[in-house]
Parts: sequence; structure tokens; C-alpha cells
Amino acid sequence: MNTREKGRIGENRAVEYLLGKGYTIVSRNFQTKAGEIDCIAQDMDGTFVFVEVKSARYGSRNPLFSITPSKQKNLIRVARRYMMEHKIVNKPCRFDVIAVVKGEVEHLKNAFISM
Repeated sequence: MNTREKGRIGENRAVEYLLGKGYTIVSRNFQTKAGEIDCIAQDMDGTFVFVEVKSARYGSRNPLFSITPSKQKNLIRVARRYMMEHKIVNKPCRFDVIAVVKGEVEHLKNAFISM
């Protein structure tokens, strides 16, 4: 199984997890020239949640810590583009990271601050 397939499996597991927690999935794999956001969801209070999904092999470094400041800036840029394209204004939003290791999900809400 290649890296892309492993990533897709992790993203699918993260979406299942979010749906099970009552989130609505708004978009998956939103892409711009600046980059991609794996999943855009809304939580039960209407907050837009931009989710970065990281998958890792068992025993490797925790993927929650692999979102560098550069990656954060890029995610913020893509999220702003999404909100602009979809005319979303005055709505709360946040950035979450979901780590999937051996099928187990770890969800870090408000992983970093931006907007």
C-alpha cells in the first residue's frame, strides 16, 4: 500500500469519527494552488472546522506534532480562500488535527489559532 492509499484510509477513518461525534462534513480535499485541506466540517454549534488529518505507522512519532508553523500558515491561507469562495462571513471557525494510528483516532481541537 502506498502513502497516498494510507492517507486516504486515514482520512476516511477521521471522517467516520467526526460523523460519529455529530459533525456535518461540508467538504473533503478542498484544493487551491496554495494547498489542500483534508476535511471541512461543521460541529453541532455551527463552527466551521478545518481538519488536517495525519496518519502514522505504529511506533512512529505522534503525527499531532507534525504540523509545522509553515504548514499552519498554508492551512490558514487555504481556509481563508474557502471562506471567501463560499461567502462565509461572521462565522466561527477553528483548526483541528486528527491523528490516525493503527485505526485509532486522536482529535486535537483548536490545534492552532488564526482567524
